[in-house]
Amino acid sequence: MTSTKCAPPAETRTAPAARQSPIKVALVEDQPRIRASWTKFINGFADFTCVCSCTTGEEALRVIPPEKPDVVLMDLFLPRMSGIECTARLKELLPPTQIVVLTAMDDEELVFLALEAGADGYLLKRTKPADLRAALLDVLGGGAPMSSEIARRVIESFRQKKQIQTECSRLTVREEQILQMVSRGLGNKIIAQKLGITVDTVCCHLKHVFDKLHVNSRTEAVVRYMAAKTPRGTP
Repeated sequence: MTSTKCAPPAETRTAPAARQSPIKVALVEDQPRIRASWTKFINGFADFTCVCSCTTGEEALRVIPPEKPDVVLMDLFLPRMSGIECTARLKELLPPTQIVVLTAMDDEELVFLALEAGADGYLLKRTKPADLRAALLDVLGGGAPMSSEIARRVIESFRQKKQIQTECSRLTVREEQILQMVSRGLGNKIIAQKLGITVDTVCCHLKHVFDKLHVNSRTEAVVRYMAAKTPRGTP
């Protein structure tokens, strides 16, 4: 049996020992009070400095790249360009820079959209300053810091996805074939004609589909089936 070493706790992860200058942080936040508060917190850490604070995604794309920060703290709800789009574009311009979302929203869909856009962590704005510092060190050490509520949502989402995929794997080839036709908006009569079977047979197959997927309607069945077959981030 081979053994693996556990990663050190987030609190003990540090930036490279050879670093002589403070860790550079850029902040993207449109609310003046919040922006001033987080800037003060960051500059209050002896080993960090806030090199710039931007109010919009457009300003961030213009101001942040020349600064080459180590970490960007990104709000998601910005005027015009969203924080998700800004994250994706900053990652293209500054691949080594770590981007940590810092937002008030814990919506599951936003979490995954942000991570797919390139975010390296996801924190809620109620994060305490000491926890923020630990999270910044964590992400610089190769971690993916997340508020506990966010981590729980990610875990539950993957569990749900796995359950749906297991349920869909129980469908027969014919049941999947009929479900795919249903997803295209075809009625039972048309499906029966295309497959050369009776309408009653189509209804019987759909009943089995409903039972296997634990749903009560054609719409629910299609939604559940598509959730299992479509990767996250696919339009």
